[in-house]
Amino acid sequence: MEVLAVVGPTACGKTRRAVAIASAYGGEIISGDSRQVYRGMDIGTGKDLGEYGEIRYHLIDIADAGDKYNLHRFLSDFQTAKEDILSRGKLPVLCGGTGMYVEAALSGLVMPEVERNEELRSSLSGKSLEELTDILKTYKTLHNSTDVDTRDRALRAIEIQQYYADHPEAAMSADRSVAKPLEGIVIGIDIPREARREKISRRLDARLEEGMIEEIKCLIARGVKPEDLIYYGLEYKFVTLHAIGQLSLAEMRKQLEIAIHQFAKRQMTWFRGMERRGIPIRWLPYDMPDDEFIDVVGRWIDEK
Repeated sequence: MEVLAVVGPTACGKTRRAVAIASAYGGEIISGDSRQVYRGMDIGTGKDLGEYGEIRYHLIDIADAGDKYNLHRFLSDFQTAKEDILSRGKLPVLCGGTGMYVEAALSGLVMPEVERNEELRSSLSGKSLEELTDILKTYKTLHNSTDVDTRDRALRAIEIQQYYADHPEAAMSADRSVAKPLEGIVIGIDIPREARREKISRRLDARLEEGMIEEIKCLIARGVKPEDLIYYGLEYKFVTLHAIGQLSLAEMRKQLEIAIHQFAKRQMTWFRGMERRGIPIRWLPYDMPDDEFIDVVGRWIDEK
């Protein structure tokens, strides 16, 4: 077995379950979270490093805050970590809620390095986000809004698609229809909507009490640009807007809570889509007793 993945929406308890699996079956954790890669972004991303205990983890704190980590870098780093873990006879446990990252890794995709195309960027410099979105649609069908959340992302997506058009051999390596999926098990942590909403709200208040606002103010004081933090979304978007005086504390908390609930819903939509796209997920209740959870996972591992 190449990998065991633990997926689910935010606040469902993925990290705790992944640590339990790694502890019971000789594993190491690979983070599949697009924001936990950044140093200094601890409370807002929910790294919860204390939960890992003696379990070794990978792809956390590997990039500077303000950097623009991406799918290509994640796939390269994931492959390196996975091969390292397997070479030492350990079980790679991929844990995270960034569906795009997790699905791409499990699908066996290989993303080519695409450098900036200054000529293309210059030709698109006057285009609005709406115009860039229409241009991107001429290259591919947009299944979600991730590529067009901002003008920078839309521009980068067009740049990548143009590269694929110019280098069809590279496009083949990033094509799921020809990629070889990893051999493994995907476990989903299933949590009812109301329980999820309650846990999200409690966790948000806890993070604010732990110093999330201060953490983000420190990042800004260290020279990380507010617009770069806003780019990361959710906690870093709304708390930064509060830190720079654009939102009151009450407005920030209210808008952030709504945004996290919406994000969790989008995560579940993505994971259900993964199942339709051919990646089976074995769902287990979020409140399943620990010993029962480990026993069930153990039987599935033995079956492999």
